[in-house]
Amino acid sequence: MIQTSKETDERRDAKKPAAKAGDEAVIAAECWCLHGAVGAAADWRGIAARLATRGISTRAVDLWRFLQCESVTMPEFGKRLNANAEGEVSHGQRRILIGYSMGARLALHALLEDGPWEAAVIISGNPGLRDTAEASARRVADAVWATQALTLPWPDFLGKWNAQPILGGAIRDEREDRKLMQRRREIARSFVDWSLGNQEPLWEKLSAIKIPTLWIAGENDPKFRSLAEEAAGLSENFSLQIALDSGHRVPWENEEWLAEKIAEFVS
Repeated sequence: MIQTSKETDERRDAKKPAAKAGDEAVIAAECWCLHGAVGAAADWRGIAARLATRGISTRAVDLWRFLQCESVTMPEFGKRLNANAEGEVSHGQRRILIGYSMGARLALHALLEDGPWEAAVIISGNPGLRDTAEASARRVADAVWATQALTLPWPDFLGKWNAQPILGGAIRDEREDRKLMQRRREIARSFVDWSLGNQEPLWEKLSAIKIPTLWIAGENDPKFRSLAEEAAGLSENFSLQIALDSGHRVPWENEEWLAEKIAEFVS
């Protein structure tokens, strides 16, 4: 297995909550956060800061480091992420896996590989396409995105990506966008390796996830709200939260709400 440097991940330590008389102050958990397509570890900074005040540490994973040297399938990614987590000292903290959109799909693969996670949060996630024609069309569309990620001027590519109705605009400043350009090769590769069209439908496997899992979707994101509602009903270990006044990008459209729901879930 090719090892990838974890230096590009972003970590934020929690502030220890005040202890009650006779108790030690403890950190509630460490959340490993997986960003979305054309995303970055830095996208989690706002949520990370809010979780830190609630006694929850975070590690925002740079997903692109897994694609630096070679193509990596989604199941193989799950194994490699779990190996990353198992190879680090947790300091007695519970490890929670959080994934958004593409990161949510990757998180599901890690959960199905029986990793070190004690709970999970799946945000705007799709367990897979059941229809083969739909999957084929998605592969074609993602191949176009892959080509554009490599060939278009970077601001033009990002403009086209963020202009999709489901996304509703940019979420990071120009400086962070320019930094992301350094990952355009890996981003292009992800449109093939991690395309929803190439993903095996996971619906029949979800009940194998035995840890508590919180499914979250935005109220104004009907497709992913329906997916979350269906998935949450497949296991007694699953629960559901719908973010009011939010679309697909719940972590940035409803940041405070999400931080609070994650904190409640963790505790």
